[in-house]
Amino acid sequence: MKIACSILSIVEGNIENKKEKVDAFNLTDCDYLHLDIMDGKFVETKTLPDLEMLDLVKGIEKPFDIHIMVEDIGRYIEIYQTLHPQYLTFHWEATDHPVLWIQALKKAKIGVGISIKPETPVSVLLPYLEELDLVLVMSVEPGKGGQSFLESSISKIEELKELRDQNGYHYQIEVDGGINADTIHQVRGADIVVSGSFVTNRENYQTQIDLLRK
Repeated sequence: MKIACSILSIVEGNIENKKEKVDAFNLTDCDYLHLDIMDGKFVETKTLPDLEMLDLVKGIEKPFDIHIMVEDIGRYIEIYQTLHPQYLTFHWEATDHPVLWIQALKKAKIGVGISIKPETPVSVLLPYLEELDLVLVMSVEPGKGGQSFLESSISKIEELKELRDQNGYHYQIEVDGGINADTIHQVRGADIVVSGSFVTNRENYQTQIDLLRK
């Protein structure tokens, strides 16, 4: 299982040394730096202006795993493809034309991810699974860090594993929301877990990451 560390709680806070806190991930063994990008429309929260976000992560040596919670998917693909992310994930609920964005990401040579909210069933993704590199299961409502883990996500992970095994699909299964040392054992079927405030609310990130890896 791989660990993607979210910087959402750093981005949301009024912290003067945000850049220093983000750069500290270069000193850890986390597998990805997870960026949550929100436009204040698809979800109520709005993250930093894009140029400020790009400056904040400049010099990061970890692969980027970017989750866009936005309405204007094309605009944000254009902006964040400059980071050459390993994965860029958009929401199924944010578009009537998922194939358009799947093709755009493939053309940009970026790993294609689709995310679904807690109330959205896995079945909506059936037409697209063959083309995906990642499926992101939200185990909280998107748009705000620090929420409690929703156990309904467990069955979705198992369903996605079964579909992958039965059909020979290649997507990674990622889960995001409420992941800490107490809940991670419930999502051992996932390939990637996203953890945010559990890691960043402590001074020593690596100690927290070690707890997740146990």
